[in-house]
Amino acid sequence: MYSPFRKAKGEHGRSKSMWKIFVYRSSSSSSNFDKRDPPKELLCPIYGCLMFDPVVVSSGQSFERTSVQVCKDLGFKPQLQNGLNPDFSNVIPNLALRTTILNWCEKAGAEKPQQPDYYAVESVVRASMASSSSSSISREDSRIRVSERELLKGVAENPPVHLSHAASEMKSRNNHHFYSSSSSEESVIANNSPLLPFTTRPSCYSSSSSQSTSSEIISDEVPSSGSTSSEDDYYVVQFKKLDVYEQERAVISLRKSTRTDEEARVSLCTPRLLSALKPLLVSRYAGVQPNAVAALVNLSLAEVNKVKIVRAGITSLLIDLLKSGSEESQEHAAGAIFSLALEDDNKTAIGVLGALQPLLHLLRSGTERTRHDSALALYHLTLVQSNRVKLIKLGAANTLLGMLKNSDMAGRVVLVVCNLAVCQEGKSALLDANAVNVLVGILRIWNQLDESTRENCVAALYSLSHGSLRFKGMAKEAKAAEVLQVVVERGSERAREKAKKMLIAMRRRVKEEDDDEEEEVDWVGILEGRVSQTRY
Repeated sequence: MYSPFRKAKGEHGRSKSMWKIFVYRSSSSSSNFDKRDPPKELLCPIYGCLMFDPVVVSSGQSFERTSVQVCKDLGFKPQLQNGLNPDFSNVIPNLALRTTILNWCEKAGAEKPQQPDYYAVESVVRASMASSSSSSISREDSRIRVSERELLKGVAENPPVHLSHAASEMKSRNNHHFYSSSSSEESVIANNSPLLPFTTRPSCYSSSSSQSTSSEIISDEVPSSGSTSSEDDYYVVQFKKLDVYEQERAVISLRKSTRTDEEARVSLCTPRLLSALKPLLVSRYAGVQPNAVAALVNLSLAEVNKVKIVRAGITSLLIDLLKSGSEESQEHAAGAIFSLALEDDNKTAIGVLGALQPLLHLLRSGTERTRHDSALALYHLTLVQSNRVKLIKLGAANTLLGMLKNSDMAGRVVLVVCNLAVCQEGKSALLDANAVNVLVGILRIWNQLDESTRENCVAALYSLSHGSLRFKGMAKEAKAAEVLQVVVERGSERAREKAKKMLIAMRRRVKEEDDDEEEEVDWVGILEGRVSQTRY
């Protein structure tokens, strides 16, 4: 029997060394193969890479957490190899699988997995969505072809019917959801008046540079509602397309449709549309993201939509835009959060999700419109005690008092100060930051302030004076009596009333202190019983 190994041994006499070399190369090749091809159970079924943060979903499968989040944001349930669709309703960390992955990386000499990029996973998921939709279309086409053959067979058996005129006429209907109005301004209107008298018109933006020329790309041939089964179908379909151009056309159309039409805002704000709109809020395309956030602002203007939008999980995306979005997107995001904060049921949730810190940051560093909406968002959010405490812990007292010295923002910032001064934590922090001296200093430039700002400064001082032993000394040091006397003479009715009460309290305390200092105690008389102790 022929043996290549024996032949090599007889001719060359180096079979041992050749065999060693062969074994060494095989070992190296096997090691590289292991690094390239980790076990299938360690890979994410959606993204196809080693899982960085594996989680178990409700249906029992394990996925990369980012893949689950992307699928939930896009409203997509992939079909697994076993033909089942996973249930993403609940997610639990799979610590055992993560340990297994790290152990395999260490043994194989492979790099530990890194957290995947959201947008990279999104592109993979969108590709899967496109392939699944195309396969479903092909299956539908096959069914249609069968029906066509049957239909042709039936036509051959029956004589054709000749119509001399159209049996029916299809007329297109004008749909207000797809045609823009002539209004050139989009704004957030505070429908409920603040607790403190402050007349303003907060707006997330007006039409100037923010109304980009990208709106010109929309064709006049926008499909009417007659071609879809529901009013939001057109937008849902367009938002889920992979073509960014189509996404941009649709989101600009939604923005224009909901600018002034209250009925369109209510009818279009469905869970399906909000779910399809969420990925566009984090899009990296300049023509998609700002228009998507602006459209969301318009939807939030309807009172019945405010709770619905927050419950759709959009608030966290708006907060991310406050932190890292473009300048225009930050303007719209601040306006959207302000609009949502007008609803009492949303205030606590928005604060818990972490909106206070980025709003406080943009209050100092944002554009004029961003600072305007951030200030009023903070005002409405701090009407809730839990948000007041959170804002104080963020060191807001010094920040807000520093901004009070800026005349163009004083009227809005003082609203937040008034809310903080109501609670004990806020009162202590403001007094520590020398709030009395700052507020008195602002009231000294009486003629440069509008009436609401004057009244709110007096209201903040009045709140700080309640139940505080420190206020009297700080007011005396700041010479607040002189300023309060001017308020009594020239202020509004509510401001005069508060100023009088503070002056009376301050003078009463001063008089009591003077009486205590002037009166001497007759200790000998008290010991001999000639003077009653109750006198003292």
